[in-house]
Amino acid sequence: MAFEGLSAKLQNALKKMTGKGRLSEQDVKEGMREVRMALLEADVNYAVAKDFIKRVTEKCNGQEVLSSLTPGQQVIKIVNEEMTALMGGGISKLTWSSSVPTIYMLCGLQGAGKTTMAAKLAGWLIKQGKKPMLAACDIYRPAAIKQLQVVGEQVGARVYQNGTQDPVKTAQEAVQQARYFGCDVLIIDTAGRLHIDTELMDELDRIKTALKPQEILLVVDAMTGQDAVNVATAFNEKLSVDGVILTKLDGDTRGGAALSVRQVTGKPIKFSGVGEKLTDIEPFYPDRMASRILGMGDVLSLIDKAQEAFNEKDMDALANKTKTAELTLEDFLDQMQSMKKMGGLRSMMDMIPGLSGKNIDIDDDAMKKPEAIIRSMTPKERRNPGILNASRRKRIAAGSGTSVQDVNVLIRQFDQAKQMMKQMQGMKGSKKMRAMMRGLKK
Repeated sequence: MAFEGLSAKLQNALKKMTGKGRLSEQDVKEGMREVRMALLEADVNYAVAKDFIKRVTEKCNGQEVLSSLTPGQQVIKIVNEEMTALMGGGISKLTWSSSVPTIYMLCGLQGAGKTTMAAKLAGWLIKQGKKPMLAACDIYRPAAIKQLQVVGEQVGARVYQNGTQDPVKTAQEAVQQARYFGCDVLIIDTAGRLHIDTELMDELDRIKTALKPQEILLVVDAMTGQDAVNVATAFNEKLSVDGVILTKLDGDTRGGAALSVRQVTGKPIKFSGVGEKLTDIEPFYPDRMASRILGMGDVLSLIDKAQEAFNEKDMDALANKTKTAELTLEDFLDQMQSMKKMGGLRSMMDMIPGLSGKNIDIDDDAMKKPEAIIRSMTPKERRNPGILNASRRKRIAAGSGTSVQDVNVLIRQFDQAKQMMKQMQGMKGSKKMRAMMRGLKK
């Protein structure tokens, strides 16, 4: 989980305050001292941490406790609000040009994940109904152009490249190509360096001057902590960036970048990379991230993922099968695939209030064994598990590299799930769930 260390320490510090029926100024002072240490250990900028603690302390000491909340809960509310404000307050969306194509220029140091993020952004835009093109303007890193072509093809985006000629010329040609092919967005993948240097900045400035991009997006490795803020500051001073994209936010990040970069640079975090897959990109919601860090979950993001993984048509089809007792192992397999699209069990648990940030032992590979078992069955066996006698189960176990006992466990779990769904039939749970999801999204 992102910010696992910071989340645990913050929750422990606040827990000591929530356990008291009444808080004194000394209690607040001691609690905020622990919060400050947690922020600094997470590599949050010192000045940012200091100002944050000052604001929270003033509110905790000066605000009367709401009648419906305990003092400790009020402190958590204040910390949540201030942390949300620290990361930008609200979502910052991409802006669009009045002329086609809208140009987004990605920049950053080498190793931050620019090329992969360019493809992720293109894939996300395609889901929004856009037609993006990628331009390969990194002519220095070996295989950078080929990498962009490969990831671009994987997300379904056209890629323009013209070898190792001047990147400015390639970028200008890409604009014409985007118009020719009817692409309404052009994403420029620029070169990076292992460190900030004059040559890199001059080249980026020439591309900016020639293309006048709608937005310059700085790609920053979240795992670099405080260094990420220094990088963002340097790029912003030279190029005046419009937003930041944080990569590797799914790793064991200390959190310093996400909590500092907005405050130090004044530039919003627009997207975050939350995994290695090309679909692992999310718009950055400060309020949702603050809730995750404080262990309050992120129900709205969970709903977003669920709506993306389970479409309305599939939900209706599954509900109808449940009513007529026609649920099959093929449906069981489809549901496992949909859960994988949502990021796996670990990712889902981190978004559930009360479970977020908890050190619960969850194996994201737990679905691999039942998936292998079902795939080793014939279509007839998947649709009618009742015919699975001893010899068939033995064959399936051998074909899936599992044991007959594993096969028996899966069939038993399937029967239990089928029975449970029958019991839920009278409740019309699927309709209620969809109504609830629509209500929360409004």
